[in-house]
Amino acid sequence: MTRRTILLASPRSFCAGVERAIEIVEQLLARRRSPVYVRKQIVHNTHVVADLESRGAVFVDELDEVPADATVVFSAHGVAPAVRAEAERRGLDVVDATCPLVTKVHAEARRYAGRGDTVVLIGHAGHEEVEGTMGEAPDRTVLVETVDDVAALEVEDAGRVSYLTQTTLAVDETAAVLDALRAKFGALRGPDSADICYATTNRQEALGALSDDADLVLVVGSDNSSNSRRLVELARRRGTPAYLIDDGSGLRPEWLDGVRVIGLTAGASAPPRLVDGVVAALAAFGPVDVVEREITRETVHFTLPVAVRSGAVRDRGCVGPGEFRVQSGRGSQG
Repeated sequence: MTRRTILLASPRSFCAGVERAIEIVEQLLARRRSPVYVRKQIVHNTHVVADLESRGAVFVDELDEVPADATVVFSAHGVAPAVRAEAERRGLDVVDATCPLVTKVHAEARRYAGRGDTVVLIGHAGHEEVEGTMGEAPDRTVLVETVDDVAALEVEDAGRVSYLTQTTLAVDETAAVLDALRAKFGALRGPDSADICYATTNRQEALGALSDDADLVLVVGSDNSSNSRRLVELARRRGTPAYLIDDGSGLRPEWLDGVRVIGLTAGASAPPRLVDGVVAALAAFGPVDVVEREITRETVHFTLPVAVRSGAVRDRGCVGPGEFRVQSGRGSQG
């Protein structure tokens, strides 16, 4: 049997924003006897959603599916102000699991629009994060995805244009779109630091560091995970065959024909245990040597909302207050 080498990209799997969002739902479920509703998927991973559903979380598409006065969690991707207003109007008990890095982008959108700029958001149409960000200033925000979109873009005042980016984009492709914006709008303004989050950047760089040495790249993540899909695209742009799989059961034997070195990573919303499962699935096709390639170590994490840490969410059968922290070595770098 063919002996294969698995190159494990590091960092991989959960980021701090994902861990925080999942922990919020877990703590609420542990404290309450009545249902905890979550608007949209808390993070884009089928295994995470299924696990939380099995513990009692109820996932809904919109707030009209949530009973009056119930507890609802906003997902890590953020929501538009109109959604917050609707929740307040209906008297819902809101716990916000929006990633702090997404919250930063929302604040920038309000600031840029407030000073009279046209806000150009680089992102993917239909993604929940994009919908939430555009909802901050819908009359002053336009979405672009490609360089061609920039070429076709017309604004009222070319001297007052700012840009923002979705946090889970491919760094190299976003750079090309941003270059096109800067060439078209000489006075273009933007954030002091990149909006693409540290976890997305780190996972792309970690994969890039090994993809040239691999005959095949496997990315663990769900199909609706933007950052996972960007990893697959990155490997393919570098000339390495790559596939997105939810778990080890998605592995196809024909992918391994003639393959001796496999690059393996996971998107920021994929649980680490799924990577272990893929390694085990690969080992079923022959002996494997696992080599981890770490480019950086993520150590800082995001704290939970005060209401969750203090037990201050409205009582629906709480077991009592307490202090909770996300304990992980896979948090943010800042």
